[in-house]
Amino acid sequence: MQLDPTEMTSVIHRLRRAQGQIGGVLKLVESGADCEDVVTQLAAASKALDRAGFAIIASGLEQCLARGDEAAGVDRAKLQKLFLSLA
Repeated sequence: MQLDPTEMTSVIHRLRRAQGQIGGVLKLVESGADCEDVVTQLAAASKALDRAGFAIIASGLEQCLARGDEAAGVDRAKLQKLFLSLA
């Protein structure tokens, strides 16, 4: 399954947000910030990454439903394995 960049706009935004959050976590750790603040930011970054992954998998499922497995280039077993890797 190939990703269509035009369909990945929201995923790209999520990943950029996560990138910024991870940068913020690094700054917090380097400055000796409070543990609660660091973990809160880490959780936010982790959630953003998870949502990006699920959005990518959802796109694959949509392609599969719209065009059929073979036409969409989707291997259901592989898609299921990817989904479970995020769970």
